Amino acid sequence: MAIIETEAALHEAHRDNHTHRDVNGGWLRPAVFGAMDGLVSNLALMTGVAGGAAGRETIVIAGLAGLAAGAFSMAAGEYTSVASQRELVEAELDVERRELRKYPKDEEKELAALYQARGVEPVLAHEVARQLSRDPEQALEIHAREELGIDPGDLPSPTVAAVSSFGSFALGALLPVLPYLLGVGGLWPAVLVALLGLFACGAVVARVTARTWWFSGLRQLALGGAAAGVTYALGSLFGAAV
Repeated sequence: MAIIETEAALHEAHRDNHTHRDVNGGWLRPAVFGAMDGLVSNLALMTGVAGGAAGRETIVIAGLAGLAAGAFSMAAGEYTSVASQRELVEAELDVERRELRKYPKDEEKELAALYQARGVEPVLAHEVARQLSRDPEQALEIHAREELGIDPGDLPSPTVAAVSSFGSFALGALLPVLPYLLGVGGLWPAVLVALLGLFACGAVVARVTARTWWFSGLRQLALGGAAAGVTYALGSLFGAAV
């Protein structure tokens, strides 16, 4: 009795702990990319303008313009990209759906062959394929996963990708402008806030990846700082030339 209770407890613990994060929801990549891009691009834009000896108002206008233009551009690009990808997947699903309707036995044999290739005994593979092929929608889902590597019920949403990208880019791009909007003069407070934001974003990203928080944070800090330094140098060079 104690053994049965122990096994039940272990099974329950495994069920509760053996969960995975959503890696195909369509929001993480555009959100992360948008925040990083907003921070780096707007910081670089503002340091480039500041390097050209522009005044405070010009820097603020450049930062706000970069925020608006970048956020709308990112959202439009993400929506088009994800929508195109989704349409391609749906077209392939239609092809598979027609094949299942016209040649059900051939598709059943194809599924059985896939299971055999993975080590399932031929008789069992054919029986599993036969049972799974009874429901056309279930058969479509299985063929899509096995042949295309996709889940028809979990396709990324273009709207989610666009909204995530827009919001995260705007938030990231706002950080370098924020000190100016709060009345703090000078470029270096804006640079400091942006670099801290880059480190924080990198550290947050590490929460959903295998990297340590400090490595991910320092990596983003280094990349953003390098971009800002290069554009400031270019701004100074061209500003002096003009």
